[in-house]
Amino acid sequence: MNPDTTPGALQKQVSGSSFYAGMRVLPKAEREAMYAIYGFCRLVDDIADDEQGSRPERAVALNTWRRDIASLYAGGDPGQAKLVAEAVRRFGLLEADFVAVIDGMEMDVDRDVRWPPLAELDLYCDRVASAVGRLSVRVFGMEEAPGIELAFHLGRALQLTNILRDLDEDAAIGRVYLPAEAITAAGIVFTTPVDVVGDPRIDIAARQVAAIAHEHYAKARAILVTRPRGHLLAPRLMEAVYAKVLARTEAIGWMPPRTRVKMSKPELLWTVVRLGLMR
Repeated sequence: MNPDTTPGALQKQVSGSSFYAGMRVLPKAEREAMYAIYGFCRLVDDIADDEQGSRPERAVALNTWRRDIASLYAGGDPGQAKLVAEAVRRFGLLEADFVAVIDGMEMDVDRDVRWPPLAELDLYCDRVASAVGRLSVRVFGMEEAPGIELAFHLGRALQLTNILRDLDEDAAIGRVYLPAEAITAAGIVFTTPVDVVGDPRIDIAARQVAAIAHEHYAKARAILVTRPRGHLLAPRLMEAVYAKVLARTEAIGWMPPRTRVKMSKPELLWTVVRLGLMR
């Protein structure tokens, strides 16, 4: 069944996310394109995280998306990819970036990702986060070079923050995204996901990953402060909010039992106002 591609339906999907406040201030065409990109990401992410379907069934579902994206760019029947057809046409979004997102979801479908080598983790972050950034910066109207660089660093920073925030949730479904090198350096033996993240020394491994995320935030911030061309409230908001989530999580630490950090709605709204006044 094809997803509902009407602007109202797409807006409803994104309205509960941290991205929504930044998207709402975009001009109509850009806003609706971002809703479509978000809708696509949600749909393929739901396939990757669907605990009800078998791995072969989920692989087929992702391959259907891969086929429909290819058909869209070839001028054929876009199928489900009708969802992003107008955004592709208007903003010149690249097929390779949609395919990269699907490839990232496929990494979760092929097997439960557990303590990947750092290089594999970086590839995963590029596919599931930085590729989304590459789609987004075209909608924001950024120039090619700073846009790609911002997507590279901010995407990785956001994804690593999510990984560090969601250790327990991921372990519960058999996944540990922290890199093997950091876990080994902390002296932890690879056993089960729950046991690995339940080891008090996981705090050492998590702080190594947090340091990498901080480096990416700093590089993303360095690009944003140059005030490059484009509608940049959304990436500025994501940088500000998620960097704060990381800092608060780091202050609490990753020793079990852990507390999952969240930003309150008033805080989020104040951040939007503050960043809007700085424009």
